Amino acid sequence: MKTTLHFEDADGFYEHLLDAHAGLDRDQSELLNARLILLLANQVGDARVLRACVDAAAQGPGVTARPA
Repeated sequence: MKTTLHFEDADGFYEHLLDAHAGLDRDQSELLNARLILLLANQVGDARVLRACVDAAAQGPGVTARPA
């Protein structure tokens, strides 16, 4: 799993992502995020890498772990 910046124009991507959410309600925004996650996961393709990414994201600030 790459943990250093590995894509072009990160600021441009972030701005585009925010623009995509403009005017959406919470449910629509969550659906957009879910679709984006699945599209990006398909691009990665490697199940081991995807699991590592999910685990890393789950350890991020503000994420409350759920009991197993």
